[in-house]
Amino acid sequence: MYRKNLVFAAACLGMLLFGVVFLSLGSVNNMLAARFKLDDSAIGTLTALLPFGILVGSLVFGPIVDRFGYRWMLIAASLIVGVALEGMAYAVSKRLVQLFVFAIGFGGGILNGATNALAADVSEGERGAKLSLLGVFFGIGALTMPSAIAILSRTFSLSTIVSAIGTLVLIPAAYCLAIAFPPPKQRAEKLSLASGFALLREPSFLFACLALAVQSGMEGMSNDWTTRYFKNAVLAGQSFTERDAQLALVALTGAMVVTRFALSSLLTRVNSRTVLLVSVGTTTCGAVLLTSTNNYHAALLGPLLIGMGLAAIFPVVLGFVGDRYPQQSGAAFSTVFVLALTGNMAINKTFGHVAHGYGVRQYPIMLLCLLVFSALLLLMVIKQFATRNPENQK
Repeated sequence: MYRKNLVFAAACLGMLLFGVVFLSLGSVNNMLAARFKLDDSAIGTLTALLPFGILVGSLVFGPIVDRFGYRWMLIAASLIVGVALEGMAYAVSKRLVQLFVFAIGFGGGILNGATNALAADVSEGERGAKLSLLGVFFGIGALTMPSAIAILSRTFSLSTIVSAIGTLVLIPAAYCLAIAFPPPKQRAEKLSLASGFALLREPSFLFACLALAVQSGMEGMSNDWTTRYFKNAVLAGQSFTERDAQLALVALTGAMVVTRFALSSLLTRVNSRTVLLVSVGTTTCGAVLLTSTNNYHAALLGPLLIGMGLAAIFPVVLGFVGDRYPQQSGAAFSTVFVLALTGNMAINKTFGHVAHGYGVRQYPIMLLCLLVFSALLLLMVIKQFATRNPENQK
């Protein structure tokens, strides 16, 4: 018999590792650009490969965990991420880097989807709050890479730091071996990758997927391009170190961690519609600030506000989905993440071309454009979900 608190802890460990995955490329893209002489377009290709790998991992996990359970999927995904991080640290060609970036994303996609679905399965009645708490561990993992580089880069090479972080996969893998998990929910059904996509015929589910596609694109673009924006726009022509650029990413991810921790309590008392709308407004303030100052210390407030604003949307909308489809959580979350990460990949690649043609200074402008679409889609999500689920009106 499984224990809910131990299973939720397993989800948190897996999400922590996914946080490392999601920020891995944003933390080392300056290193890779220098090692292989990559321009902004080539960096854009890498930043598209990471979410493409996450997309493929998201596609396969849902039907498998609904049919066979969570344990071995989580263990295998953790080990894939570890091997790929080691490979990226010491790769000697651009092609190998591309392969390892994809593999990191693939393992991360499984971890992301499976841990969210697992947390939703064991959190009936408080899914939004628990998924926000799960997001705290994403933030802790996301902080691991840039923080370690910022602190240790004066003493150790980036390759050594990345390699050392890759060994962290042993922790969630060992823990998942040691505990019991919920049994499969659809033991008698055939494995079908199409089961989740059938839900797209429902408008509420479709709007949730589209909203998270834009949200994922904004998160991915912010995570992958913040350091280059600070290097080439805020700090251009000034004396700076890699640590100065990395601190901007630390500010963004740190704000997400603190905000999601606060949301794990706040969402039990505050209307989720209000939380979503305030989130869009806060992100907008951060993007506007980045367009209006070149002062480094003032500009750091920009990623701080962006991180605060982006923190709420994924856990709140995923909570809506988990409440609506508790017996198909794996398939439903798989479809959500596939479409969300398609948006991430498309937006990252598009901005790679924009940055190549017009400069990385266009990052906050593109973010503001995306926020307009995000606000419209979230209004539709609120109409379709929050007004139908009394639990989401808290």
